[in-house]
Amino acid sequence: MPAFSRTQVWLILLAITATTYWIGEADLSGHGSMVPVLALFGLAFAKGLLVCLDFLELRHAPALWRWLVVGWLAMVVALIVLAYWISLR
Repeated sequence: MPAFSRTQVWLILLAITATTYWIGEADLSGHGSMVPVLALFGLAFAKGLLVCLDFLELRHAPALWRWLVVGWLAMVVALIVLAYWISLR
């Protein structure tokens, strides 16, 4: 991932937030398709990753800390997706 300034990362986070708001307001997730829901969770993961790497300054931290935090984030998102998928059954 290329190195962005904090202002650029903040603008990317704002764009992702606007996109998730638009998906929610357009009611795209209510038509039985998992694609918008997975897109929302993917965007949430991307936002979490940007916050962890750039605002928590883990981009230059030891690899162990980066992998632990990113792994934790991936596990939380995966468990939420699993819970959502189970609730549809």
